[in-house]
Amino acid sequence: MANNLPDILDKASLFLRQQAELYGGEMFIDNQSPDVDDRPSDSGTVKQTSVASENQNLRDYKISGGANEGELFLNQKPHSKGDVPRSQQTIKVSEDAELFEGAVLKPEWKIDAQWRESGSLQELDSRISGCLKCSLGSTRKKFVFGVGNPKAKLVLIGEAPGADEDEQGEPFVGRAGQLLNKILVAVQLRREDVFICNILKCRPPNNRDPLPGEVESCEPFLKKQLGIINPKLILCLGRIAGQTLLKTNATLSELRNNVYVYQGIKVLVTFHPAALLRNPNWKKPAWEDVQKMRKMYDEA
Repeated sequence: MANNLPDILDKASLFLRQQAELYGGEMFIDNQSPDVDDRPSDSGTVKQTSVASENQNLRDYKISGGANEGELFLNQKPHSKGDVPRSQQTIKVSEDAELFEGAVLKPEWKIDAQWRESGSLQELDSRISGCLKCSLGSTRKKFVFGVGNPKAKLVLIGEAPGADEDEQGEPFVGRAGQLLNKILVAVQLRREDVFICNILKCRPPNNRDPLPGEVESCEPFLKKQLGIINPKLILCLGRIAGQTLLKTNATLSELRNNVYVYQGIKVLVTFHPAALLRNPNWKKPAWEDVQKMRKMYDEA
């Protein structure tokens, strides 16, 4: 374990610097162990003293910081706590090397602290594409920001990138994405007419569902995207996307039968294209959903 400690501290150090850049101020590790330098590293699991168990195998380090229509289908912010001075607080870093398995050291990854001031999608992308707010930043191949019309009336939102998306850095580019393109054509739309993105910008390992902490870290970026685009309508692709965006445990059948509002934007939920590939019987109800979407699109 001791042999892994310097590498673990490297990764924890980068994580803390990323948080400082995100929230403002500067951070540094005040090393209290030999053979530890300040080389750039990747994110790790860092727990603040207030939430770390005293029984865990942890070591303390101090940091300082500031703050053919139809036929297709029918066929955390760092802070001071307790008596610790504002300029200094204690962070407990786990010595479990497995927490950093698969991590890649990329010192150029960082997030611009002023990303909320971005006035365009291109600017926003450049400022957040190096995000390491959660562990997915250390396992992704490419950050998947989203593509399409920056002034789109309709935004399509999935849950997270898959393997093809992770490779290419663009959402919905595999077989499901090809079907999505056909769905759009069936209602006289193209990818260039809409904006397509996901709730998460990085692929979860093995395409598992997004974790609450990952959504919490990434959702502010989605909200900023929507603020810049100012769409009239959102179409959630799949149960997970609908549940995650709308903070509900409702079934897909329940979600499909209602119109919701998110950030002042009307929201519809339909099947994920990948689900339609697995079960063609769902293409008929999906066609009904996108016809409803097109009607609302025309009325917006």
